Amino acid sequence: MPTPAQPALSAPSSVPPVLAEVVRSGFVEGRHRGSLVLLAADGSVELALGEVRAPVFPRSSNKPMQAAGVLRAGLELAGERLALAAASHSGEAFHRELVRRMLSEHDLSADRLQCPPDLPLDPAEAEAYLASGAVRERITMNCSGKHTAMLAACALRGWPLDSYLDPGHPLQQLIHSVVEEAAGEPVAAVGTDGCGAPLMAISLVGLARAFRSFVLAAPGTAERRVADAMRAHPEYVAGTRRPDTWLMREIPGALSKMGAEAVQAVALPDGRALAFKVDDGGTRTLGPVLARALTLLGVEAPVVTRIGRAPLLGGGREVGGVRAAF
Repeated sequence: MPTPAQPALSAPSSVPPVLAEVVRSGFVEGRHRGSLVLLAADGSVELALGEVRAPVFPRSSNKPMQAAGVLRAGLELAGERLALAAASHSGEAFHRELVRRMLSEHDLSADRLQCPPDLPLDPAEAEAYLASGAVRERITMNCSGKHTAMLAACALRGWPLDSYLDPGHPLQQLIHSVVEEAAGEPVAAVGTDGCGAPLMAISLVGLARAFRSFVLAAPGTAERRVADAMRAHPEYVAGTRRPDTWLMREIPGALSKMGAEAVQAVALPDGRALAFKVDDGGTRTLGPVLARALTLLGVEAPVVTRIGRAPLLGGGREVGGVRAAF
């Protein structure tokens, strides 16, 4: 008799609310459901939509915690290098060059990286990259800065390099502890991220709480050092054409990191924070949902309007857009 399938950890108890609508020519042609949480400055839940206490995979929104883990392992990183360790970089030339320099500084070769070869994450950069005759490389993959930092930490500690992505590896066990400490809850599941690294599931409340803990951490701690580096060098965290960069550049003290499958987390310097996940992974929703969430947190800045625009085209002209629905 076949073994019954195990229920998904994130199976909702009710239908999640609509976070975004797709409007074309005045007609709502699609809806995106998900969950979202806003934390007040004191850390209390100010707004909860959907299953905010059910575990989700934060994807690359976990990267600040992973970067804090390599610092706790003893690796000395600062400035652009530390920002790149927490990055989903666009694969622009300055990203690729710094990854190469970091590998060289730690006597590592690119073939040690276990992230998959890829094209630049930024579409415009990918077109230029291919037009130049370049091919997919591990260095170009958006997680290459994180993988370089992980390898460097392992080399420093004398830990195995070939198995640095194994969930039982000392570095990954350390990162696991950092995630739990920052989120204030146990990791509910461990999976494999798109880059091959272990991926820890926590709730959206835990994710928002983690980002809040980073901006409020004492100066000099691993968490605060990561937050400060990301905020000082946001173009290394994302790229020149990315909302995370715009937000951290234009809202003083904001810490922002998106993740694949439509995950986003943000913390403001006074402790206000947000996290959300759109169930179908539709990344076109990220900007409108993020802009609305920031508005509800009381953020007023031109960049919020810029981030919130997600136009739809028809015949080469704008005929609608994606809009927040809460």
